[in-house]
Amino acid sequence: MKEKALQYHEQFSGLTPEEILRKVLDWHSAKAVFSSSLGAEDQVITHMLMQIDKKASIFTLDTGRMFPETYELIEKTEARYDFRIKVFFPDYQAVEQMVQSRGINLFYHSIENRKLCCHIRKIEPLKRALKGNEVWITGLRREQSPTRQDLQYAEWDSANRIIKVNPLLDWTEQQVWDYIREKKIPYNTLHDKGFPSIGCQPCTRAVEPGEDVRAGRWWWENPDTKECGLHKR
Repeated sequence: MKEKALQYHEQFSGLTPEEILRKVLDWHSAKAVFSSSLGAEDQVITHMLMQIDKKASIFTLDTGRMFPETYELIEKTEARYDFRIKVFFPDYQAVEQMVQSRGINLFYHSIENRKLCCHIRKIEPLKRALKGNEVWITGLRREQSPTRQDLQYAEWDSANRIIKVNPLLDWTEQQVWDYIREKKIPYNTLHDKGFPSIGCQPCTRAVEPGEDVRAGRWWWENPDTKECGLHKR
């Protein structure tokens, strides 16, 4: 599968995101899954998938610390495309143990604590969501972060033993928003309030004009290393 990921990257180069998605669904059918965080890029891919195949598998992770606007967007998206997003939750016992031993807002006190929180609330549910699948579709773009500059259209995710496909790899933020406006795609209203990247409520803030698009995520950490671990490479 690792060799196949390299082949896919070469085959996908020069194709449109829609063409990439069609090939993935044709080749892997029910064993391709899209993970949506309900961000702008993910809403674009959701729209594309719904035009290609209404039975495409889409899931999201509910960490238990999300913004109300994110939950509202789930409902709007499901109503717009007449389908149900699969929602995966963290193990409640692991969350209880973590909070009782390290505190409700442990992530502010150390990187170790923050990574533990992300592992329990995101990474473990992700592994359950990906289990049994062959291809993981994401909304990652190179422009989003210094940690994503060397992304490929398709690459082997050794941690989850799955081919990861990034159809919007070379899209700019402007392209994303032009597409959303053209297709009248529902999006998180926090984007209109200075939130270009939206995650858990305690770990996300609005950014100032000119700041990096992910400056509002874990803003107390080094920008070259801050990732929740979902896309560890």
